[in-house]
Amino acid sequence: MINLRNEIAELIGISLPWKATDVTYEVLDSVKEEGYTRQLISYMSDRDKVSAFLLLPDTLKNNPAILINHQHNREHHLGKSEVCGLEGNPLQAFGPELARKGFVVLAPDSICFEERRKDPTVEGFDFGQHFHEMCYRIVTGEFLMKKVLTDAMNGISLLTNLPFVDADRIGTLGHSYGGNTVLFLSALDERISFACASGSACTFEYRMKHGTGIEMASVIPNFHGKYDIDDLVKLVAPRKLLLVSSDEDKYSMDAPEIVEKARKTYEEFGVVQNLEHKRYQGGHALTMERFRDIVEWIMTN
Repeated sequence: MINLRNEIAELIGISLPWKATDVTYEVLDSVKEEGYTRQLISYMSDRDKVSAFLLLPDTLKNNPAILINHQHNREHHLGKSEVCGLEGNPLQAFGPELARKGFVVLAPDSICFEERRKDPTVEGFDFGQHFHEMCYRIVTGEFLMKKVLTDAMNGISLLTNLPFVDADRIGTLGHSYGGNTVLFLSALDERISFACASGSACTFEYRMKHGTGIEMASVIPNFHGKYDIDDLVKLVAPRKLLLVSSDEDKYSMDAPEIVEKARKTYEEFGVVQNLEHKRYQGGHALTMERFRDIVEWIMTN
């Protein structure tokens, strides 16, 4: 498994173990909410400034922490604000729910989203910037996934450095585009102790066979030549992983097959219970049932 992890990391351009552990941040604003304080912060990642919300529970002592990766949904004007309940879909607002339950929450904007748009006047889908961010990297021998994971791993470093966070209880969560980030991130970053990926467990094999789109960060030349999403799930073992899928969601259609392929690895570690899969009826969008089940699962980890 060590060789597999290193192979995938090397293909993407990530050096393991992650060495950027001294990530510091600047507080730009602070707002007291019921049960927690929401800080607007910024930190540097790969010579680039990341804007994020840091949610701090009222009681800070040995808290669990979680990095929440926002969805795509063709809404580049939304990012951290949606998962923190300020805009967008309330069923994406995991941040406040978890902060009130004692989790330190970091919710950054992914590149091209919200405060990381080159043109902040663009509302909705900004195909141009996202496409260019992918293409410019490919022609220089790098990939957008490297940037996405670099930013996420620096976010994990930020959480690890907080004196009131239990470094052994840091997790990550995301739906759709955010869930895809979770799968790659938790496979490569062993500092993560639990992870939940919703609406994102779909193999490259299935996507290509059924004409399902591949998100730009996942355009990694030669990846599918040797690997697929089940390999990422195997690399999360023996840590805890919840996959959330639904029977009409083309972006998580073959999740049951992914789980079956990865289950043997969890069995070899003797922790088959640490790989969980919740399958629902319906489409891609989160429902109140899924939202509550995800929160309940995170609370037990």
